[in-house]
Amino acid sequence: MSLSPLVAGFRGSLVAGAATGLGALPIFLRAEWSPDARRLLLAVAGGMMLGATFFSLLLPALDLARRDGAGDLRAALTVGAGVLLGALALWAAHAAIPHAHFSKGREGASTPGLGRNTLFVLAIALHNLPEGLSVGVAYGGGGGDAVTLSILAQNLPEGLAVAAALVADGQSRARAFFIALATGLVEPIGGLLGALTMSLSDAVLPWGLAFAAGAMLFVVSGEVIPETHVEGRERSATFAIIVGFITMMSVAVLLG
Repeated sequence: MSLSPLVAGFRGSLVAGAATGLGALPIFLRAEWSPDARRLLLAVAGGMMLGATFFSLLLPALDLARRDGAGDLRAALTVGAGVLLGALALWAAHAAIPHAHFSKGREGASTPGLGRNTLFVLAIALHNLPEGLSVGVAYGGGGGDAVTLSILAQNLPEGLAVAAALVADGQSRARAFFIALATGLVEPIGGLLGALTMSLSDAVLPWGLAFAAGAMLFVVSGEVIPETHVEGRERSATFAIIVGFITMMSVAVLLG
């Protein structure tokens, strides 16, 4: 029995978000993990996110815009505007919400009372919300499985990175695991919002898909790639991203 896009979007984003906890499980086996291994895994996942953005969000958005009667130019302008809106929304959120990254340090509003761990967790939760949104809207456009897979793949190394960083900062392994899991469970909120928006009207579909694509592009360019292109590892990370992109392209073609 096929699920409604609303239920499918929520379920897909829940599965993808739970992968953050799954990725954090190895912290119970070993507290210290190679930064290079985490970066390569994250780079592959970033390439998969780029592939899902193109094949499962942007292409369906263009097809839906044309199906609604738009010519090529109007379809491109509509989807381009949606992408820009999605990127701007994430930019505004990053500017307003205090957070911190491994490589770039603190960003967002000034909040002297928040510790580094809290800021780091906020950064993960901040970009997990649009990832969940992408899953939710993708089910409205027919490419939900591919987007779910790409987000799931990205969340596995992210969960380990979060847990390992928290343990290195003095947290217990159990606490680090549950914090990593909690950051991933932000995604079903985004998934539900995305699926609800897409259920309002067919006219919203291309805009919603394009908005999610813009949010994903912002996350990959602003968060994932900078975290992998550090300490002279740009070349290996670049090829890992390409491998991830090819993998996601193959998955999108196989899933139709």
